[in-house]
Order: sequence, then C-alpha cells, then structure tokens
Amino acid sequence: MAPNDAATTAPSEPVSVGGRMSSEDTVATRPLLSSPSTSPSAASTMPVQESIEELDRRYAPYARRDAYGPMGLGPVGAAEAFRLAFAAVVLVPLRVVAGMLVLVVYYLVCRVCTLRVEEEREGGEGDGYARLEGWRREGVVRCGRALARAMLFVFGFYWIREYDCRFPDAEDEHVDHSKEIERPGAIVSNHVSYVDILYHMSASFPSFVAKRSVARLPLVGLISKCLGCIFVQRESKTSDFKGVSGAVIERIQRAHQQKNAPMMLLFPEGTTTNGDYLLPFKTGAFLAKAPVQPVILRYPYKRFNPAWESMTGARHVFLLLCQFVNYLEVIHLPVYHPSEQEKDDPKLYANNVRKLMAVEGNLILSELGLAEKRVYHAALNGNSLPHALHQKDD
Repeated sequence: MAPNDAATTAPSEPVSVGGRMSSEDTVATRPLLSSPSTSPSAASTMPVQESIEELDRRYAPYARRDAYGPMGLGPVGAAEAFRLAFAAVVLVPLRVVAGMLVLVVYYLVCRVCTLRVEEEREGGEGDGYARLEGWRREGVVRCGRALARAMLFVFGFYWIREYDCRFPDAEDEHVDHSKEIERPGAIVSNHVSYVDILYHMSASFPSFVAKRSVARLPLVGLISKCLGCIFVQRESKTSDFKGVSGAVIERIQRAHQQKNAPMMLLFPEGTTTNGDYLLPFKTGAFLAKAPVQPVILRYPYKRFNPAWESMTGARHVFLLLCQFVNYLEVIHLPVYHPSEQEKDDPKLYANNVRKLMAVEGNLILSELGLAEKRVYHAALNGNSLPHALHQKDD
C-alpha cells in the first residue's frame, strides 16, 4: 500500500484501531461539563457547553475510551473498584518500592561512571551533559538498558511484542544495498506515554530533548545527563530555541557519521495522543538531512489505556501500577533514506515519514495539535481557553 493511502483525516466518530478497544471500553458519561439535559432554569443562566461525547468527537486524538473515562475520573463498576482497592493495597506498594530500587541503583551507576567527568555544554550555556567514553559509556549504556527493561517489568510490561521490518525483501532487485549499512541519525517515534522513553532506553539507549527542569531533579537529573539529553526551556522562543535546534541537528549528524555516538530520539508530534492517531510532524528531526529510523509503539488494552493525554501524572501512574498486566507492541520500520527533494524540503521529508508510519501502524492521520489539546483539557476542566489556539506549539 502506498503511503498516500493513509492520508485520511480524523473521523467524526470515535473509532477502534487495530482491535485495541474491547466491549468494556465505553465512553464515560460523567457530567464534567453541562450537558443538553441541564434544566431550563440552569440553562438560562449558563453558557451552552459541549457534552463529553461532542468534545471527544471533536478532539478525537486526545479522548480516552477506556473503562476510566475522561481524565480517568469516569464511574467504575463494583468489580473494577474491587480490583483497584486490592491493587492499591497489595500491588502498588510493591511496585513503588521495586521502581525506586531500580532508579536508585541506576543513579549510583551513573554517579560512579561520571566521577571526575566535567559536563559538556553545547553553545556554552545552560545545563550540560556528561559525554562519556570507554568503560564509563559502556557501563552507563549496558546498565541503563537492563534497568530500563526492569522498570518496564515493574510497571507490568512483562512481555513486549516486537515486529522487525528493518530488513528489505531479499527478492527485491531494486534495493540499494549500499544504504543498508548507513546508520540513522535519529529515531522518530509516535508519542503515547512516558513509558515510550523507558522502552527506547531499553532498546537503543538514545539521547532525547527534555525540559531544562529535568536536569535539576533528584536522581533523574544525573541520569538524564548521562543519556546525553538536550535541555530546552519550553517557554523560550528566542536564542535558546535556536540553540537547541542547532544542537539537535549537530547530534543527529554526529550519530549518522559516528558509530559510537548515541542516536537522538525525537517525537515529531510534539505531544501525546491516545495511541490511535498520528498528529502533524514538526521538522526538527528532519533538518539534518540524515536517514531516520521510524518506530511505532502501540499499547493494546482492555480496561486502562497507558496513553497519557488528559489526566494528571500522579493519577496515571497509580492506575498504571494498579493494572496487573500491561501490553506493548513495537514495529521497527526500515531506515528511511531521504531523497534529494526531501533533503531540500524538511516538511516534505517529515510528511512522507508520517504517512508511512500511519500506514504501517494502522494509525489515523489528524491535523490537530498541541493548541487544540490545551483547549480540550480546559473544556474538560470546565474552563475556557480561547487564546490556546493562537499559541505557537512547543
């Protein structure tokens, strides 16, 4: 199938993609917003607002359709309430302790491997990263991959199903075999959850872009520096933003040319979805004109969707830990080598990779973005955010 065959827009009705939603996954009807059934007297004093169902149709890429409903606050049945209570008492404490143990162990590994290592600052400003070599790099990478997989196990991802499409068909005589040995400079992935980062750490241990505040967090700050993260002040749109863009391009080119340099992990959508959609791609991963490695992540579920798009972090982690088993499927696509036309037009390059990922991952293309997501969140919370649509996406 050609990539253009996937260029469909978000439907007007919520849909099930790839059989990921069961009969238990119904849209919650909890009245977070005033609905058409509001009494006439109340309606006369309140502005007309959309119902949950209407909002979910309009902002389909961000709508939760699992057993917990919008924002994870929908009503649950007696059986589900019992599962949550049991998991909160038995499962969650064990997983929290195990997760903290994994985090502390890896922090200690990073602390040992960065002794007497000075931080390298790109552009001479901001928070730096630990550029490790030799045994230090080997220790950080090997332990990091193993402990990231251990953390996924703690979160209930006991088995990860991977589909490797990276090798071309041997019968295809038109394959340019000289490109097979070329190393991609970046991994581009759809973005569904914070769990995405744990998987990519366990699989290829790439560097990625993170908020500058992450560098100052206890434990996680040092780990992010050992990963070689590029730190960005999201509110800044001036010299800091340009400096980060230049650093990303430099890192991608270095990873493409040097075997031992870590690849960059980039989520071109710029925000998370519910896992059924693919938002427009930003061009940051494609400006370096280097080949990229497309990876598609899917989280099949029955009750709780691991996608993190409309609820608080604490509630999401709690519900994720309460799930006895979580599932993750990964599709590794062949390295995408841009044509000369795509190298000259990063938007074309990004668009073509996006269409390919939509086809191979059975994902629906949507033209919504971060601004619409903010409006959707504001509406769920009963607020209005009319200026969100005019804000530039981060």
